[in-house]
Amino acid sequence: MAQPKKAASIWDVARLAGVSHQTVSRVVNGSPRVAAATRDKVLDAIAELGYRPNRLARSLAGGAVESVTVLTADTSLYGPEAALRGIEKAARSLDWSVQISVLDPADTHSDADIVARLPRAGEPTIIMAHDEPGMRAKQVLLDTQPQAMVAIGPYTAEELAASPWLVGMDDGKAAAEATKYLLDLGHRTVHHLAIPTSTGTFGGGKAHRAEGWARVLREAGREVPDPVPSGWTISEAFKAVQPLVADPSVTAILCGNDNLALGTMRAAHLAGRSVPGDLSIVGFDNTPFSAYTTPALTTVNQDFESVGRGAFELLRHRVDGSNPRPKPSWPEPELIVRETSGPPRSRS
Repeated sequence: MAQPKKAASIWDVARLAGVSHQTVSRVVNGSPRVAAATRDKVLDAIAELGYRPNRLARSLAGGAVESVTVLTADTSLYGPEAALRGIEKAARSLDWSVQISVLDPADTHSDADIVARLPRAGEPTIIMAHDEPGMRAKQVLLDTQPQAMVAIGPYTAEELAASPWLVGMDDGKAAAEATKYLLDLGHRTVHHLAIPTSTGTFGGGKAHRAEGWARVLREAGREVPDPVPSGWTISEAFKAVQPLVADPSVTAILCGNDNLALGTMRAAHLAGRSVPGDLSIVGFDNTPFSAYTTPALTTVNQDFESVGRGAFELLRHRVDGSNPRPKPSWPEPELIVRETSGPPRSRS
């Protein structure tokens, strides 16, 4: 009978990373007195060996009820809410409990305040890093407990492949596919009604959605209109999109999420413009209501629930190296063509 594999020690990590065991301890405990390149080497060694810091090992060995804390600034948005549902389902299947700690976007949270929101030091944590508070929390926990955190957010494929603690979908690719679809229908260009980003600009995530949209237009040699900034809600979109729906030369709008698309549809109706006859509208996220609008909304499906499940599995691996590391494959975006998109009217 094969002997169970011996758990990796701090000395094993130090040997593989080519550093002292004191340096490994500093990285695990979040000391700022470690160079970035050295920190990366140690974290890579930790991931490769499946090393568990003692505070987590004691918890696991003691048979304590396992828990995960989710830090988020907004659970009302569809993406974070669906990802949270995926986390909860995955955690429940293994008898883990899920605690939610909400960051107020209006507050300026100090490093100590963010850490204090965790029920214990080294608490396994998933961060919804789609906005400024989430991005801030990600950076704080990356510095203080990198082995026990995972961040969900809009990242590029390159960012996802390069980092052991990021989970998400390629928003730029999704926006590019939607934009290409509208151009293939015959629209001369596509306008963009943009959601806020985690950096305070507009366009989704780090403006990945806006970047994907603009890239396709540039590559096709088309005009790249200025994106129109909006908030997250239907009412904010309704107000922001008025200049676009009033302009008869605008024939296609890519909206930053389905709420924005719904506000755009209402504004177009009141402006006397038919959808999709006068104006094609494409949303983002494939929210549950999108199939039941009139007309039914063409949108980009984002499997946030699958991302939540993947985040939980990755976190389990990071805090307990005995679990196999999940393969870093995240769901591909899918264009759902319904009734709000079509070719532009021919101009005589």
